[in-house]
Amino acid sequence: MRLLVTGGCGFIGSNFIRHVLEHYGPESVTNVDALTYAGSLITTADMASRFGERYEFCRADIADPKRIEQIAQKHSYYGLINFAAESHVDRSIESPENFIHTNIVGTSVLLEVARRSGIKRFVQISTDEVYGSLGAEGRFTEQSPLRPSSPYSASKASADLLALAAHKTYDQEVVITRCSNNYGPYQFPEKLIPLMILRALADEPMPVYGDGLNVRDWIHVDDHCRAIFDVLMEGKSGETYNIGAENERTNLEVVHAILEHLGKPEALIDFVEDRPGHDRRYAIDATKIRRELGWKPLHTFERGLAETIDWYARNRSWWTEAHRSR
Repeated sequence: MRLLVTGGCGFIGSNFIRHVLEHYGPESVTNVDALTYAGSLITTADMASRFGERYEFCRADIADPKRIEQIAQKHSYYGLINFAAESHVDRSIESPENFIHTNIVGTSVLLEVARRSGIKRFVQISTDEVYGSLGAEGRFTEQSPLRPSSPYSASKASADLLALAAHKTYDQEVVITRCSNNYGPYQFPEKLIPLMILRALADEPMPVYGDGLNVRDWIHVDDHCRAIFDVLMEGKSGETYNIGAENERTNLEVVHAILEHLGKPEALIDFVEDRPGHDRRYAIDATKIRRELGWKPLHTFERGLAETIDWYARNRSWWTEAHRSR
């Protein structure tokens, strides 16, 4: 079995490739990445030496149909897993055209090439942000309406609809996953948890939007990767699977936990003006994937966060080089 992974130099994609090659037996994984700000070869620097010919890298823009078709026809692939995405909300507010190019046009190209090239399974990696914001109660299910709040989440919702249309129109084997907020190693320090860790380590102000009471549902990236592989192998075509670990925390609670673990003062917290369209609360109902595929998370948030903090403290060279390469 060969797998084609797009966006494999980013946070979740690189962890997925490493997870699959370590724990399962695919003949090879081909990683396609454009190496924009969201992806870096530093993140995958160990893969060639660790996995040899089982790992292959190709630099390409997923919105380039000729280049993607060339790559797709090099091998006979069982599955294409699309992690490639512009994913930062603030950046989408500043430059929405980049998100349309990669997240919408790119997904359309991948679906078309996968269909023409005979790739059996297509997994579209989406986000819980397509559902918009929740009130104080309830959780997002797969039947929740799509109500995106930012150019980023709107572009991901559009990509999901293209994927579902490919299933309905062409009977293409497509499965969508929508996950809650990920954390873990190799995450670029513009996201909340790595940013707060690095600021705390450097004794620098830790910017917290608004009142810090926005709620996110956190999942360790390793648990997410296991779920994606389960969906690839056993998920029902045309279906969407929510992935979450039932770890709701306010942003302020996360920041306090990081400070406590590192023994840093709360005076480092710096409340800043809230960003436009900032969703108040996300929470995922993962009943479907638990019931149908037997998946469940293995990390508690407390243990996973502590391990993540320690990883960043030990791997200063990685995040220094990752930041320099942007």
